[in-house]
Amino acid sequence: MAVPDTERMIRVDQAGEFGATRIYAGQLAVMGDRAPHSAEIRHMAEQEAEHRALFDALMARRGVRPTLMHPVWSAAGYALGAATALLGPEAAMACTAAVEEEIERHYSDQLEQLQADGSDPELAALIERFRDEEREHRETALASGAERAPAYPVLSWAIRLGCRAAIRISERI
Repeated sequence: MAVPDTERMIRVDQAGEFGATRIYAGQLAVMGDRAPHSAEIRHMAEQEAEHRALFDALMARRGVRPTLMHPVWSAAGYALGAATALLGPEAAMACTAAVEEEIERHYSDQLEQLQADGSDPELAALIERFRDEEREHRETALASGAERAPAYPVLSWAIRLGCRAAIRISERI
């Protein structure tokens, strides 16, 4: 088995956590503190900020360059968060459920590679912890009515497709 490209993993994961913080910032800017699910969104945003900070530190320690797409992901993430919040609290949760579904899959794939290789237990442990927290975010979103959002199947599909594209782009650029 080939050795996993841990620099690529760290770069794309940091970009994803950055994007998540921007999505939640957009949602909270529209929804405020008193809207349904604001407390859940704020809690998830805090966890994503911690994930990002840990990836930022790992990047600095290991000399991994960030993706060049940060300005795009910043604007796109914020816009996605704000747009889904404008559609209503269930649409904001649908966004979370869709994003977290893709991130959980992505982290599971990475974890499988890292565990099979065994060369980077630090990164494997971090990804496993974050994957589990992303799974919790998805479950929270579903329990909070994500599937009741307008046009949920289409909205979920489009967001998941965008996430997969962002992952591929961030791995390379």
